[in-house]
Amino acid sequence: MNDILQRLTETLEARKGAAADTSYVAKLYSKGDDAILKKVIEEAGEVLLAAKDGDKQHLLYEVADLWFHSMVLLAHKGMNVEQVLQELARREGVSGIAEKAGRK
Repeated sequence: MNDILQRLTETLEARKGAAADTSYVAKLYSKGDDAILKKVIEEAGEVLLAAKDGDKQHLLYEVADLWFHSMVLLAHKGMNVEQVLQELARREGVSGIAEKAGRK
């Protein structure tokens, strides 16, 4: 796993034990699923708007926010980015049409 993704994964895990008033991530965790999901949806919308605006730097910034909040969601659910990377590796070389047809 990329070093930054590994460090971020470790930080997100560490924040599970932090007080909500000392960490943004701990505050999200304390608010639960709805707050975290709201942030993921918000960031996804901002990615779309940035893409439409055509400002590549703004798009990168918003995608970083989306990835970060998606990682918060994964950590909250007891999962991590390594599992996402494994899923992407599993799909590598498989037709998107065939992969989708094989889903349950």
